[in-house]
This record gives sequence, C-alpha cells and structure tokens, in this order.
Amino acid sequence: MNAKLKAAVPLLLVLVAAAWGLFAPPLLQSQDYHRFADARAWLSVANAADTLSNFAFLIVGGLGLAFLWRERKAGSSAHFSTRGETTPYAVFFAGVTLTSVGSAYYHLAPDDARLVWDRLPMTVAFMSLVSAAIAERISVRAGGILLVPLLIAGVASVVYWRASALGGFENLRPYMAVQYGSIGAVLAISLLFRSRYTHGNAIFLLAAAYIAAKQLETYDRGVYELGFGLSGHTLKHLVAALGLWILLRSLQRREIRRQPAPAHGAC
Repeated sequence: MNAKLKAAVPLLLVLVAAAWGLFAPPLLQSQDYHRFADARAWLSVANAADTLSNFAFLIVGGLGLAFLWRERKAGSSAHFSTRGETTPYAVFFAGVTLTSVGSAYYHLAPDDARLVWDRLPMTVAFMSLVSAAIAERISVRAGGILLVPLLIAGVASVVYWRASALGGFENLRPYMAVQYGSIGAVLAISLLFRSRYTHGNAIFLLAAAYIAAKQLETYDRGVYELGFGLSGHTLKHLVAALGLWILLRSLQRREIRRQPAPAHGAC
C-alpha cells in the first residue's frame, strides 16, 4: 500500500466520525452520569477518591512538560529530530495537566456546567496527540500545520455541546465524535505508518489503558461494590494516568531510528 493510500485511511475515519457527529440524531448528556458510586468525603474534600485521584494527571502532565522544556533548552536532542516536533507533545501534556484541574473541579460537585471544564482540556490532549502522531509518522510539516485547526475543532465540540444544552437543542454527539475519532485516527496512523523513533509501540499501550479506563468508567458502581475500597471511576483516572506515564517514558527513552546501511556494492 503506497503512502497516499495509507494516509487516506485515517482521513476516512475522521470524515466518518465528523459525519456521525454532525448528522446523526442528537445525543443528550445523561444526568445519571453525574451520580458516581463513591461519594465519600475526606478532610472536607467532597467525593474525595474521584477528586484526589486527578493528582495522577497533574504529576504525569508536569513531568511531561518538564521533560519537553529540557529538550527545547538543549537545542539538539536524541529524542526529537526537530524542535517543532516537541510542540504537539507540549500541548498534549499541558492538556493532561489542565485535565487534572478541570476534572478535580468537576468531581467536587458534578453537574453539566462543571463537566465543561473537565472536557475542554481533554479535547486539547486528544487533538494534539493526533497532531503528534502525524508529525512523528507521516509528515512533521503536516502535523504542525494541523495542530491549531485540530485544537479549534476539539474545543468547539465542547463549546457547542454546552451551548446546545443551554439553548434547548442539546447534542453531545460532536464531542463524542472528537473523542473517539481522534483515538481512531491515532491508532490507524500508528498501525499504517512506522514511527521514525524506537519505542513507538508505546502508543498501543496507551490505547489499551484508554480502553480499560473507559470500561472502568462504565462499571463504576460494579467495581465499587466489589468491596476493595475504590470505584471504577477512581480506577479510571489511575489507569489512564498510567497509560500516559508509559507514553512519557517512551518519549524519554526513544532514539531516532538509523537508516539501514546500503547493500554492498550499491550506488
């Protein structure tokens, strides 16, 4: 399969996700979503486990930003072939860091208004990861050019959801299309295009952690009722943060792949 045909696969996935988000019947935000299994308070912190588990995102996001800051200051790097490649990852880890704040704020008193501040930085992380995958596996230039439009699309999906809810025509579907479409695009790009760096397969471990986290979120109460003291949603935060840490470690350890030496006698 040639490069243009391979590039058409993630593009097609994005177009399908966009069509689903824009033209499928409206999807309402279930108010049951805000009723989490573990409502215990601790030291005056409401919903303490779900709230405080967001510190895991703060730690990973902060470590990621610190790593990228050192990389940019160093000028040359064994982990990035160009300084421009650090930008999508810097936005990504900034999104992760802000997610810790937005999600903690939401979990203190869950409702639709606060959920906006949880979802906004999440879309920043999702969309910047798409940009990073494009830059790393297809084209550095294309990844850089697409970063801002992708971020605008992600933020717009959350703003639209909230505006539609307040306007009486609620539709969550564009936000869902952004979330699932971005993950699908990253996986398609990663499957079809080899990374220019070692440790590129860490993206699949991040995807596995994301899938596990979504399952834990779905079975929030069931997990809590197992009696181990943690709910599915609390574990969702911790498992997702673990996946992010694995990605960070892969960036810290990776090296630019060496081109194979030419065959003996080749011109």
